[in-house]
Amino acid sequence: MFVKTCTLTITLLGLSFGALMLLQSQRSAASGAPARKPLPAPEELKNLPPDGGPQYNRLVFEKSPYLLQHAANPVDWYPWGEKAFKKAREEDKPIFLSIGYSTCHWCHVMEHESFEDEEVAALLNEHFVAIKVDREERPDIDNIYMQVRQSMTGSGGWPLTVLLTSDKVPFFAGTYFPKTGRFGREGMMDLIPRIASNWHTSQREQLLASGRQVLSRLEPASRPRAASELDAAVLERGFEQLTRSFDSTNGGFGRAPKFPTPHRLSFLLRWWRRSGDTNALKLVEQTLQAMRRGGIYDHIGFGFHRYATDAQWLVPHFEKMLYDQAMLVIAYVEAYQATGKEEYARTAREVLTYVLRDMTDSRGGFYSAEDADSEGVEGKFYVWSANDIREVLGEEADFFFKALNIRPDGNFRNPHTPPNSNIPHLTQSWSDLAKQLEIDEAGMRRSVEASRVKLFAGRERRIHPHKDDKILTDWNGLMIAAMAKAGSALDAPEYAAAAQRAADFIWDHVRDSKGRLLKRHRDGESALPAHVEDYAFMIWGLLDLYEANFEVRNLKRAIELNNQMIRHFWDETGGGFFFTADDGEPLPVRSKEIYDGAIPSGNSVAMLNLLRIARITGDTGLEEKAAAVGAAFDGAVRQGPSAHAQLLCALDFGVGPSYEVVIAGDAAGTDTRAMVAAVRKTFAPSKVLLFRPAGADFPEITEIAGFTKNQKSREGQATAYVCRNHQCKLPTTNVETMIAHLTSKVQE
Repeated sequence: MFVKTCTLTITLLGLSFGALMLLQSQRSAASGAPARKPLPAPEELKNLPPDGGPQYNRLVFEKSPYLLQHAANPVDWYPWGEKAFKKAREEDKPIFLSIGYSTCHWCHVMEHESFEDEEVAALLNEHFVAIKVDREERPDIDNIYMQVRQSMTGSGGWPLTVLLTSDKVPFFAGTYFPKTGRFGREGMMDLIPRIASNWHTSQREQLLASGRQVLSRLEPASRPRAASELDAAVLERGFEQLTRSFDSTNGGFGRAPKFPTPHRLSFLLRWWRRSGDTNALKLVEQTLQAMRRGGIYDHIGFGFHRYATDAQWLVPHFEKMLYDQAMLVIAYVEAYQATGKEEYARTAREVLTYVLRDMTDSRGGFYSAEDADSEGVEGKFYVWSANDIREVLGEEADFFFKALNIRPDGNFRNPHTPPNSNIPHLTQSWSDLAKQLEIDEAGMRRSVEASRVKLFAGRERRIHPHKDDKILTDWNGLMIAAMAKAGSALDAPEYAAAAQRAADFIWDHVRDSKGRLLKRHRDGESALPAHVEDYAFMIWGLLDLYEANFEVRNLKRAIELNNQMIRHFWDETGGGFFFTADDGEPLPVRSKEIYDGAIPSGNSVAMLNLLRIARITGDTGLEEKAAAVGAAFDGAVRQGPSAHAQLLCALDFGVGPSYEVVIAGDAAGTDTRAMVAAVRKTFAPSKVLLFRPAGADFPEITEIAGFTKNQKSREGQATAYVCRNHQCKLPTTNVETMIAHLTSKVQE
């Protein structure tokens, strides 16, 4: 399974490395990032005609930042909808479908080269009906046509270019197209006339037949589920596969480009706990440390960039995505729980500092992404010349140069960034660096931090990259889970409070009149159908949030959303969840997704949610559905378990042992707080944690978890009730005994 990415890989482009660098440098030199035409003010929008008028196209009325970026193109863009398909039918034209997202570097390149060009636009408008889609708003559309692209070529990425009929049947798929061809790659000025000619000749039927054949090859949405269920042997094979692909020199998996894939690390931590194999923990720690030291981490402003273009984690693709921050925080927090090492907790805190500072809306929701480009150059906002640093730090610069590997001639080479540029990064641990510099580690850290603060203030005066400020339900669910987990494990209630604000915002503002989730909120509008990932990720966030603050409303919301998800997405025939709801827009294929790529699949997360809610409520039917999710994808998971790392985390919970922990006591009591804190700090991922407050015969939690009715505090002391694999230990008021029950070896 390939890794989808915005920045086109060398394989995808079919170019040599030198040709790719030449292409990028030509783009940087030639475009100079032409300034976008300012969008009209809201009051001016009311006066524009439906087609946008002479200065804009129909995208000017949309909310998506990506679509709005193209609103002033001379291309007569339509948003996805019946108006565009009706026009195509009436004028007997094919559809030119372009899919991307607002922080996609090569999407910008194609816009500047092709969609802003009058000649290209004239050809497109004459021969096609052009549709723009934001993949982050409509992943259902992107999912289908990306599968088409994969089926046709074996690879994919964004921008995604698909040609289809007015009834949505694709007959051609590509990615980036320049205006004119180069390095053997077809250009728009060649592609458009060629396809237009074929469309109006006898070759049209051949095109359509090929499109129908591609759709027929896509995996059927529903098929009888496998007779067998996934078991612990799959977990071991997943570990073996990850071990074989591990980069023992640099950490991480595979070669360049190097992606974080933090859910793989979460699975490895679970395998370490299950098997006792210290090599699994070694893989996790080496990767987490290498990423934190490398240039993929923003050492000045915090947060992780999308991925590294090299194997050493030095040179990143500079965009920052909310989902990466969320999943990486979870991985670092779990590593802290597993090892007790403060460096992992510190990294999680730094990432959340960035999210709360730069990616949080005033009403609580979290923004989607920040671009890699500023002023037409990728990474310009983030890189430094030695002189830039010296101007800010003065005499302090020399020490910072040594610590963060700054060189007068630059510490990396890339034709499309300014010459002599540096990416601040570490090449060794802080303790080893302190020994090398013959300085106290604590003093060294204080010195570097003081310099970092000054450099951050200086960087803030630069022109910032574009921020995609739409609030996506699914990515907010991931960040709610990350904030909640950090709040629990790091004893940082401010993170749990931020997670609660975001959850309340989604609940209050990103649902429809029937109480069902919507996909996106931006500029005062919530709209678009929610998909299975929106439900699964929000349920995940709400479950973790309950364990962070014990507010029962979060459990109630999670259960309500879980019921909705089953009602509208569950496949009664084949098991598992469809990507789209049963009453959603008809598309050529109603697909189901299980591959855990840059983010986990909805099915993988839903499987674990089902298990957790089953243990909380005692509803064993939900456990049966969780097993059916695994059975539905049995073949794919057994063939490539490492490509389904999040599902392996769910399988680890299902295989067990798993635990139910109920703590009963006075919420304000020091003994209760100590007991709760001990559980939260312990790495025990296959558990649910409930709190039964003292002083009430039937507290609210008993409405959801009926078995807690009689689980009361003993003799006025905080009391823990621990059950393992459906067998309960005697209640205890001793913290050490409780933790011993919770951390007993898997093999026992």
